[in-house]
Amino acid sequence: MPRLTLPARAAFVVLLTAGAALAQTAPASAGASSPIAADADPYVWLEKVDSPEAMSWVRAENQKSLAVLEADPRFPKFNEQALAIAQSNERIPFAHQIDGKLWNFWQDAQHVRGIWRATPPADYDAGGAPAWKTVLDLDKVAATEHANWVWQGAQCEAQHENMCLVSLSDGGEDAATVREFDLRKGRFASGGFVLPKSKQSAVWENPNSLVVAREWKPGELTASGYAYVVKRLRRGQPLSAATEIFRGQPSDVQVAVSTLDDAKGHHALLIQRGVTFFESETSLVTPAGIRKLALPRKATVVELFDGQLIVKLDEDWATGGAQFSQGMLVAVDLAQAIARPDALRATVVFAPTARQAVEQVSGTKTGLVVTTLDNVRGRATVFTRSKDGAWTPTPIALPDNTAVDISDTSMHTGTAYLTLAGFLQPQSQWRVDASAQAGQLRSLPAQFDASRDEVEQFEATSTDGTKIPYFVVHPKGMALDGSHPTILYAYGGFLVSRTPQYLGTMGKLWLENGGVYVLANIRGGGEFGPAWHEAGLKTKRQIIYDDFAAVAHDLVDRRITSTRHLGIMGGSNGGLLMGVEMTEHPDLWNAVDIQVPLLDMLRFEQIAAGASWVGEYGSVANPDERAFLAKISPYANLHRDVKYPKALVWTTTKDDRVGPQHARKFAARLSEYGIPYYYYEVIEGGHGAGANLKERAHTSAIEYTYFARQLMDQ
Repeated sequence: MPRLTLPARAAFVVLLTAGAALAQTAPASAGASSPIAADADPYVWLEKVDSPEAMSWVRAENQKSLAVLEADPRFPKFNEQALAIAQSNERIPFAHQIDGKLWNFWQDAQHVRGIWRATPPADYDAGGAPAWKTVLDLDKVAATEHANWVWQGAQCEAQHENMCLVSLSDGGEDAATVREFDLRKGRFASGGFVLPKSKQSAVWENPNSLVVAREWKPGELTASGYAYVVKRLRRGQPLSAATEIFRGQPSDVQVAVSTLDDAKGHHALLIQRGVTFFESETSLVTPAGIRKLALPRKATVVELFDGQLIVKLDEDWATGGAQFSQGMLVAVDLAQAIARPDALRATVVFAPTARQAVEQVSGTKTGLVVTTLDNVRGRATVFTRSKDGAWTPTPIALPDNTAVDISDTSMHTGTAYLTLAGFLQPQSQWRVDASAQAGQLRSLPAQFDASRDEVEQFEATSTDGTKIPYFVVHPKGMALDGSHPTILYAYGGFLVSRTPQYLGTMGKLWLENGGVYVLANIRGGGEFGPAWHEAGLKTKRQIIYDDFAAVAHDLVDRRITSTRHLGIMGGSNGGLLMGVEMTEHPDLWNAVDIQVPLLDMLRFEQIAAGASWVGEYGSVANPDERAFLAKISPYANLHRDVKYPKALVWTTTKDDRVGPQHARKFAARLSEYGIPYYYYEVIEGGHGAGANLKERAHTSAIEYTYFARQLMDQ
């Protein structure tokens, strides 16, 4: 299956889908007051997440907002439709190849928390409805243990694949409890490994030994709330007997562990010391001790194939007498890396053009599967390595104008599974064999009527002249009269690419009702490689907000919509984007959907895992960066004398990543200034829309009811 390396980095990038999911000069009044000083913040009490006072405020706010939104005559139908889509059995049962079977985690109306089940490969690859055998019923486990368990995945010992580490979260938090599960006996292992609740990463060193990064002593965490001490835990040992093998610094973002294995028996156990969110030091755990690799800090080891460490470069690298450019995928020989970690040599696997970017990398028994973007359109290629070390690409023939994702690979087989989707094309699953031949296994039926819609791609010109691509999903033959209710979505950060994805719930609740959807590929993302991201880092970030506003102006100039009918949507880092756009351009939108956001950029480092994102946003400890953060912080730049659109601000109590504090304080400030708004806080659910299908559907119904009221009614 595709590998992830630095958990804190991967975890933050939870992308709220559009179906769930700049600056021109700011108005003079928007900069009229100085930012709120952190020590004078009257709403710090709302940062105490579970305090009785804060929760009383939350319930009162929820009651006010739901009394309006749930009473809207459209809400019951929206909720029913969203829930039907969420609970539909017409979903692709994505699975992982483990121990000779295909394993799938499944949720539906009868299995709200979910079941883990298995089927033989021949049955799965037949493309129909496999005959599944349930091995773990999480609903039953939660009921027996009186716990609110949420599935966080399983990691299986690579060589034998009979024992797995199952991660379970309380209500959707990032912190998880890890338990050893015996696949062949179908139960949690008696006397097996158990790691109590923590933000942690744990990997198999061998069948009887784990390497774990976690909070070993109370408070032994980085300022970001993640582990920095790594220990070896042998079978039968209590946690107190684990042996320390690596120690980072409390000032690090995180220290995490991962393992990579290939079909030829090579094994790499990696320790990543996250010095900043985007910079890390990578070391190998070897029998002779820890070997720090002389890789650039902005580089990630993403796979092990044919004895080669596959490295994605996010910065230029000179090594072994050769020069490699950022964005490249390169290979480093594992044996050589162990022998001479300070003198690495590399070969190029793939070198993208200016309009391409590497997305995912995952190995099979016979080839290295790589997905890329080409002008924000998905591509997939299988690379093989000859005896002389040369890499040969074989493109996989797939439909165009879609997003392409690797859903699973295995070092034990030559089979890879890919997922394809477009804005109007439902998800389909493709099986790729050892010869790079692809065939469609299954496709979802349409969840909405897309026959009346089409997709176009345009470009807007940002303030520095850069062309910003964006997609528009709209009714065929749409009159260009500025009357169309339009939702504009973007993310704009953390090197995350936003690509065409099937709209599902949005299609049913929005497009079928005449709405238009726009996806903007603004800077800050990874659509065109590391440089596209780095253009908006820290004090350069205003260009990201300029890009978004430029797309909005282009939509209005093309008469696709007007400010009266234009709404915007974004979550997490995209929630910050929404807050900035609301405060910088209050007259450009009539609806702002702010999802699980960052909003107080003068205190973000002190809230939840905020300290880990200094590499993206900067720090208030740096005077120049603090001045910029004060200028753009939505919480600090709300003003009484400005007419803002009536925003929907929502979050979740259990979000231990961004935290609900930002949304709470922003809403409290809106209330203080007499600015109309809606506020909604899901009591469960982590950094997302809810802990289960019903909660997520309910949140979606609230959002589209809000958009209909703001963009269609007035």
